[in-house]
Amino acid sequence: MTNEQPKKLTFNGKEYPCCASLTMGVIGGKWKTVILYHLMNNTLRYSELRKMMPQVTERTLSLQLKALEEDGIVSRKVFTTKPPLKVEYTLTEFGKTLMPLVQSIADWGDYAVAQKS
Repeated sequence: MTNEQPKKLTFNGKEYPCCASLTMGVIGGKWKTVILYHLMNNTLRYSELRKMMPQVTERTLSLQLKALEEDGIVSRKVFTTKPPLKVEYTLTEFGKTLMPLVQSIADWGDYAVAQKS
């Protein structure tokens, strides 16, 4: 038996105690996975995401999109220079690697509903 401390993982300047913690740090929370689910096969404008997620506040959606962008999961593209801005969000190649996980989460949600209905 050794007294070695577990190796901490660093991602985007943040430390995580384990790989599961890192993953949940990137996609955890109430809305990030929902955003990723909607972007799975589509590039969407901010207003389109808002319509798909009417329960989320504008501030929360903006913050979650910004966090996903900072982590390299989502790409933000601005098409105009003056208001109203046309902004589209799409998954990056790195973000697309999360899709099997997001799909599994969605599939489990369908399963849970079927079991408890």
